[in-house]
Amino acid sequence: MLFRNRFLLLLALAALLAFVSLSLQFFHLIPVSAAKNGVSSKSRKRILPDPATEPPVTDPVYEALLYCNIPSVAERSMEGHAPHHFKLVSVHVFIRHGDRYPLYVIPKTKRPEIDCTLVANRKPYHPKLEAFVSHMSKGSGASFESPLNSLPLYPNHPLCEMGELTQTGVVQHLQNGQLLRDIYLKKHKLLPTDWSADQLYLETTGKSRTLQSGLALLYGFLPDFDWKKIYFRHQPSALFCSGSCYCPVRNQYLEKEQRRQYLLRLKNSQLEKTYGEMAKIVDVPTKQLRAANPIDSMLCHFCHNVSFPCTRNGCVDMEHFKAIKTHQIEDEKERQEKKLYLGYSLLGAHPILNQTISRMQRATEGRKEELFALYSAHDVTLSPVLSALGLSEARFPRFAARLIFELWQDREKPSEHSVRILYNGVDVTFHTSFCQDHHKRSPKPMCPLENLVRFVKRDMFVALGGSSTNYYDACHREGF
Repeated sequence: MLFRNRFLLLLALAALLAFVSLSLQFFHLIPVSAAKNGVSSKSRKRILPDPATEPPVTDPVYEALLYCNIPSVAERSMEGHAPHHFKLVSVHVFIRHGDRYPLYVIPKTKRPEIDCTLVANRKPYHPKLEAFVSHMSKGSGASFESPLNSLPLYPNHPLCEMGELTQTGVVQHLQNGQLLRDIYLKKHKLLPTDWSADQLYLETTGKSRTLQSGLALLYGFLPDFDWKKIYFRHQPSALFCSGSCYCPVRNQYLEKEQRRQYLLRLKNSQLEKTYGEMAKIVDVPTKQLRAANPIDSMLCHFCHNVSFPCTRNGCVDMEHFKAIKTHQIEDEKERQEKKLYLGYSLLGAHPILNQTISRMQRATEGRKEELFALYSAHDVTLSPVLSALGLSEARFPRFAARLIFELWQDREKPSEHSVRILYNGVDVTFHTSFCQDHHKRSPKPMCPLENLVRFVKRDMFVALGGSSTNYYDACHREGF
């Protein structure tokens, strides 16, 4: 009897403790969960600074974690949110490729040992991973624009090749694709079940990592798609400028921006000290180490939790990593202030934005072609677009970043169409330069399509100064 009473007492005490714990969690007095370095899963997804949730001082390790974008639980997103009387007409998706192996090697050090085969017993994992590999193995006869048809459809090297997409990168975009499927197909029925090839527009650069990232997202979006309906176009330029790539003034802006970067680096004594220390460790001249862009390889070590390289002279360490990453953050801040990059971005992003609004305008006329457009690209593609749109506070594109343009029709006023802009799932429509004041004058949670069209057709040139009223004249104006 005594034993029974003690058991009941312990059971009651355990129930009381569980109730108290849940209550504290509910009132946010203790954390529910925590990620590496104290970064919560909620704060990891932010793309605009939030002083209420982020470190009071810029933390290079925190920023690097955001950049890695390690897949975890499915994130909540704002894609597809609209009043019930709005109909989704078309979606235009710009992605950066997923996590990749470095493009550069730190001189005289061993390459990080990262396995680029896709296997189920390695994290990160996605439930569709094995099915993705199986489906890609059936796509050898796929009809892609040359030279894409010579690229592998998925990564498959036990030791990654330079710049190769990793399993993490594949999982990142399988997750992106599934998220967009749940929103745009299951909820909004953007495409019919018997969708046709002409309802998709797919374009990628000629790198295996961008093609494979695009295929991973597409497989998450349209599982087991019919290969006969899939056609990827090849884009030779990372700016996706197609036949409008020659732009001398854009190149002049870029040269001045690169000069600004160089002068800022010269002023950073801590950065030069860090490069000097690292050069001694690997026994090469400082100039040679700097030219090898060591942060690229160090980010791979960091994102994959692999120790930084060592030699008999010592080890590259976290302090070196933090010093270089801190300089990158400072460089981004000055870049926003000096506006040289903005000039480059306005001209660099114009061709692809012009293509996008043309596609949107055709959709407003009731045409059913190219309702879902996907551009699989690079950081140097997304970054100018973000800057041109006026999203100066947006973070530098992380691995598997996504920038989405949604076109909506008001069913109550069918002639009216609106757009939403989302970056990594966050609605940034009213942070753009062409729509930042619209919500003050209208209760609609969207921006009129006319605002975006006017911005691309006129205001982008006004922002550059001078008298240019079209892309050709802006690219060739004299006296810049």
